[in-house]
Amino acid sequence: MLKHFYLFLITLLPFFGIGQEINAVITINSDQVSQTNQQIFTTLERSLTDFVNKTKWTNRTYNEVEKLNVRMFITVTEFQNDRFKASIQLQSSRPVYNSSYESPVFNFKDNQYNFEYTEFQPLVFNENVFESNLVSVVAFYNYIMLGIDADTFELEGGTDFYRKAQNIVTQAQGGNSAGWSQDTKERTRFELVDNLMSNAFKEYRAVMYNYHRKGLDILADNNSTGKQVISGSMRLLETLVKRRPNAFLIQTFFDAKSEEIQNVFSDGPKVDVVQLKDILNRIAPLYSKTWNAITY
Repeated sequence: MLKHFYLFLITLLPFFGIGQEINAVITINSDQVSQTNQQIFTTLERSLTDFVNKTKWTNRTYNEVEKLNVRMFITVTEFQNDRFKASIQLQSSRPVYNSSYESPVFNFKDNQYNFEYTEFQPLVFNENVFESNLVSVVAFYNYIMLGIDADTFELEGGTDFYRKAQNIVTQAQGGNSAGWSQDTKERTRFELVDNLMSNAFKEYRAVMYNYHRKGLDILADNNSTGKQVISGSMRLLETLVKRRPNAFLIQTFFDAKSEEIQNVFSDGPKVDVVQLKDILNRIAPLYSKTWNAITY
């Protein structure tokens, strides 16, 4: 809740550079699988956690407080002969200046996470070769989340990370694993990173910077100005929606931010949000109950 802004003020944390290493919590749910030996799922969960947290994803050195906080929920729906059919839900957050609050930045579920895994096999990522869908999907989303996080601290700061993710997509095109192709009606990894890198969606990346760095990060010191910047960000998103209705990135944005927006404008000093609610209902009508719950 955004009330934390006003209850728990702390010393400004030092944030250097535009990228962070990852502090991930990974959970594997195998409840849907009839498997007497559950140990393989426990082993995989531990191996993936070590893989994400111990791999050097950037060329920088970071303090513990700078790490990107990530949660991954992998739900296995089928398992047979070392073949897994699963989905993966990814969530990342970033700290807000002068606050103990963690702002959700990315919240996305990928239903096309199928892979092969033999218990105790080493998990190694090679950015120049597509060797394992298990590893490549996780690496892809690590770079996506690092990129989106970097975009919230510096305008278009995540470009280098998106290029890494795009390279993984390119390497995966020759395989038969689902989720990488551009020729599908499903929301794919190809489409996600292609949109992030496309100039046609430049408003999204501008919003990620303005909303977080110029909006959320100043709420504790100047609540009114911070809210005005966040409100202006929604108007900028409306420009994108008018040009690209049903854009993938609009969906991912509000999947992560809808509850936060409600909390921002329902807490602290009041501002007139009539126009804001009208805009939100136009660009994200699926969240109309959330927008109508905003009090002012």
